[in-house]
Amino acid sequence: MSASTRHEPAVRTVDGLIEAVRNGAYGSDTAGQRVALAFTTSQAVRHLGRGSGYRNEVLSLRVHAAVGSCAVEPGALAPSTLDDCVGATIAELLGHPLLPVRIAALDAYLMHTRPHTPEHGAEAVALPSGSSLERSRARARAVADLLPGAGVERVLVVGVVNSLLERLRERGTGYVPCDLKGGTTEWGEPIRTDALAELERCDAVLASGMTLGNGSFQPLLDHAAATGKPLVMFAQTGSAVLPRFLDDGVTAVSAEPYPFFWLDGGPGVIHRYGGSR
Repeated sequence: MSASTRHEPAVRTVDGLIEAVRNGAYGSDTAGQRVALAFTTSQAVRHLGRGSGYRNEVLSLRVHAAVGSCAVEPGALAPSTLDDCVGATIAELLGHPLLPVRIAALDAYLMHTRPHTPEHGAEAVALPSGSSLERSRARARAVADLLPGAGVERVLVVGVVNSLLERLRERGTGYVPCDLKGGTTEWGEPIRTDALAELERCDAVLASGMTLGNGSFQPLLDHAAATGKPLVMFAQTGSAVLPRFLDDGVTAVSAEPYPFFWLDGGPGVIHRYGGSR
């Protein structure tokens, strides 16, 4: 974490971060910040040349110029969720019964108070224009290269993205793919569904920000903090949330706020924190 962010409180849990935000550790009063826009983005993709595809759905909330996001299982959110969010204050939504709403609200607030800028520790990395697969591979290079270049023989990949696995294969790094959906990778490898059961046989973790939204982030963070293993997060969900855990279990973050790279074919940017750059 950069020296400019060292005044932030050390946090060990998402609930602890929410409490720090509520107590004013990050600036603006959460009761004075209202969500002006709430929307979902649904996507189905099958890259040209790939044998399988996938679906995404993301809840996004706008506060001033900032947009915070949290991925959800497609179809999981009731339409009324958007009505719950729009016009509500961040303080109210940080207590919402649905975890994805709490995460999206926390992300929107932190995007507003801690945007991805150099003074907050971020390094901008340009993504080129191109096809969906070209842009996916460019992002994968930027993400996977946050892992240490030495001392990592097997990576637990939580949230399977075939382009990331492809990049690890190019690096000669072994991996264990894990995703709640199961199935197989592009290369026919079985995808495990229990990430925690695989932690001990891997010496680094590369995990999606989606773990914030489904509640599986905390045990990964605890394991990394206890063992010193590298934990690299690639985040569309919680892109402004996860940098708050740098040096407290998380070693690097690839932060990708809305609009995400898969929405169009033009040039874009992601923001990297920490890691082996």
